[in-house]
Amino acid sequence: MSLEDPFFVVRGEVQKAVNTARGLYQRWCELLQESAAVGREELDWTTNELRNGLRSIEWDLEDLEETIGIVEANPGKPAAQKSPSDLLDASAVSATSRYIEEQQATQQLIMDEQDQQLEMVSGSIQVLKHMSGRVGEELDEQGIMLDAFAQEMDHTQSGMDGVLRKLAKVSHMTSDRRQWCAIAVLVGVLLLVLILLFSL
Repeated sequence: MSLEDPFFVVRGEVQKAVNTARGLYQRWCELLQESAAVGREELDWTTNELRNGLRSIEWDLEDLEETIGIVEANPGKPAAQKSPSDLLDASAVSATSRYIEEQQATQQLIMDEQDQQLEMVSGSIQVLKHMSGRVGEELDEQGIMLDAFAQEMDHTQSGMDGVLRKLAKVSHMTSDRRQWCAIAVLVGVLLLVLILLFSL
């Protein structure tokens, strides 16, 4: 079989694409585990590249299957009409079939793992959404409690102001009474002195 055989060329391209997809898949798994530290853009880009790579591999494998089908459908053509660069012999066909099946199984495994990872991420997002809702409700409740506490403080402050005003009034009234008592005593003393002066 010639190295220029299209089967080997396509197989090499598929192998390169599979290796690239494996690298992207590993990076995608790392990004999922580091979701808090990385940007959403890099995760989206890696996911899109991985999907595009897998689609490309799938198309290449379909082309290989089609080529194998053509070769298997025309086994009776004379060898003179078959060029080594156009057709594959029976052993290459079976090797290609096995290779295609392996690549499809690998691709399916990667896609299944990707689906599981996406389900886990979706579950985590639901949990975080539920937790954020609970935190929001608790913050609302605490806000209501703080508002009630502030109103109670205002009411208490008003009561304290009233009590202080009453105390100031009582204190003022007490000092006025003392003054009147002092004046009354002084008037009494003055009268006594005047009486004593006039009686002498």
